Amino acid sequence: MTDTSPVALPPGGIVLGFDYGTRRIGVAIGEQVTGGARPLPALVNRRAPDWQTLGRLIEQWQPQACVVGLPLDQEGGRQPITRQAETFAEQLRRRYGLPVYLCDERFSSRAADDELRQARSDGRIRRRLRKSDRDGMAARLILEQFLDSSAGTQRR
Repeated sequence: MTDTSPVALPPGGIVLGFDYGTRRIGVAIGEQVTGGARPLPALVNRRAPDWQTLGRLIEQWQPQACVVGLPLDQEGGRQPITRQAETFAEQLRRRYGLPVYLCDERFSSRAADDELRQARSDGRIRRRLRKSDRDGMAARLILEQFLDSSAGTQRR
């Protein structure tokens, strides 16, 4: 069941964001009042998400909701990974009893790459970039997009 009505989170609510991937799942933590988010370490996704680590994140941060990026192609169509991300969102909802929202993530990985390259050239990041940096940054961008505007967001 999907719901496209505006999201009504409790004021000041913490929200966890996820960028689902078949090898890693990017994670970010955000706060509704500020609309800001920051990346957290990526989760391993080998055959199944790392539910133990995910459970610890839920316990630690006590989020009001979760947001999962919905991977669509450039035209907004479904791709093979779309169903996997939806399944992950449904598993989150069932396991933790939290509202889980899907948010269009088109171009989030590209934007994350651009932002990371800029941070590296500006000297804000001095070490070599890792693939997991991209995952967390993409999750942050997805979550900030969700927090900025609930229009078009779907509830699972």
